[in-house]
Amino acid sequence: MKNNIIAAVSTPIGIGAISIVRMSGKNCLEIAEKVFVAKNLSYKEIIPRMLYLGYFVFNDNSKEHCMMVYFKNPNSYTGEDIIEFQVHGGTILTQKVLKTLLEKGSSLAEPGEFTKRAFENGKISLDEAESIIGEINAESESELKASLNLAEGRLKNKIKNLQNKLTESIAQIEATLDYPEEDFEQSTKEIIFKGLENVKEEILQFIKDSENSKYIKNGINIAIVGSPNVGKSSLLNALIGEDRAIVTEIEGTTRDVLTESIFYNGVKLNFIDTAGIRESEDKVEKIGIEKSKNIIKNADVILFVLDGSRKINEYDLKIKDLLKNLKNVLTIVNKSDVKRVLEKQNNELEISALKERQIKEVKEKIYSLVINEKIDYNKTIIINTRQIDILHECEEIIDQIFISKYESMDIIAMLIKNLWNTLGRITGESENEKIIDLIFSKFCLGK
Repeated sequence: MKNNIIAAVSTPIGIGAISIVRMSGKNCLEIAEKVFVAKNLSYKEIIPRMLYLGYFVFNDNSKEHCMMVYFKNPNSYTGEDIIEFQVHGGTILTQKVLKTLLEKGSSLAEPGEFTKRAFENGKISLDEAESIIGEINAESESELKASLNLAEGRLKNKIKNLQNKLTESIAQIEATLDYPEEDFEQSTKEIIFKGLENVKEEILQFIKDSENSKYIKNGINIAIVGSPNVGKSSLLNALIGEDRAIVTEIEGTTRDVLTESIFYNGVKLNFIDTAGIRESEDKVEKIGIEKSKNIIKNADVILFVLDGSRKINEYDLKIKDLLKNLKNVLTIVNKSDVKRVLEKQNNELEISALKERQIKEVKEKIYSLVINEKIDYNKTIIINTRQIDILHECEEIIDQIFISKYESMDIIAMLIKNLWNTLGRITGESENEKIIDLIFSKFCLGK
């Protein structure tokens, strides 16, 4: 059986001002007493949440001048006694502190084990734990905002509210089964299904509010496509604000895919500069062109770039035909800084990549094509794929309940209980142990 007391380094390994090494578990104060001394510190009268300045004493009697703080259960992150040592930042020093704690009786924590204990001790729900992962791994302001809101327990409270409504429905059914008169059953069904309508509306609203979740989490993928030398690479450079793509007058300069990202309105825009699509005998260029075609299929938005200083050519027309059945295609007419020869195009935006004209308008157009309305972070926006999948399962179950409206009360009760349990998988009330272990394994060591 694993030791009750776990220990780990909770700050990134490396050189810095401070490193934190923490322990959690019953009797961790006993280990602290073996390694930490401070003036006027009595472990029998230790004050929780007070920082004590003293010395961490290693096995060879060498000392590290540091601080220690004690969090008494249940008022701690894990719900157990916690000790944290704040030592000088440094890889060797931090590891030596951890090694000493392990030698004194603690065991090395597994990834996410501190947070898992917080969940097991009722300090946080499973959705709140996942929001912490979201905070740590957030790569955009929008992703961080969504995770911070969920960390407050908004989703948990709403799920609990839905479950309470379902519990009331189950109780009404149980009461009806005790008095099986037909008239009473019919009137009860009407009350139950009226309540279920409200539950369904809330579940659908969750899903609707989270429609933009994949873009909040992963960003919007934008493929820049066109025939050679229309200014695709120049456009990429203008969009990201630096010279990343090679720009020359030689056709076929871009032979591979180049991806660069920026943030706009808090959402990451992933621009993918592709090889110019044309007929080519060059083996390397042909590989790049095939990559371009695959990227087009998976892009959220396609910027179809044309050269405004010349008439449309056969390669432009072939690409236009390739894109004709795809959505979110924005035609970019480049080189507005010179005389225009190209005829007017549908859904076009005229720009100059060289002079950086209308570049902000391109970003705004991309954003509005994908994000239908401004993201309201006051709503409960779910960005976790597991949770969204569960909500879709709930949608299917509640649809099945309405299909079964004229079935017996026993069948309706069974389906409502299934819906209750499925909702509980979001907060962890009815999720199996293997899934829970997998979720917490995604945490870093010491969290």
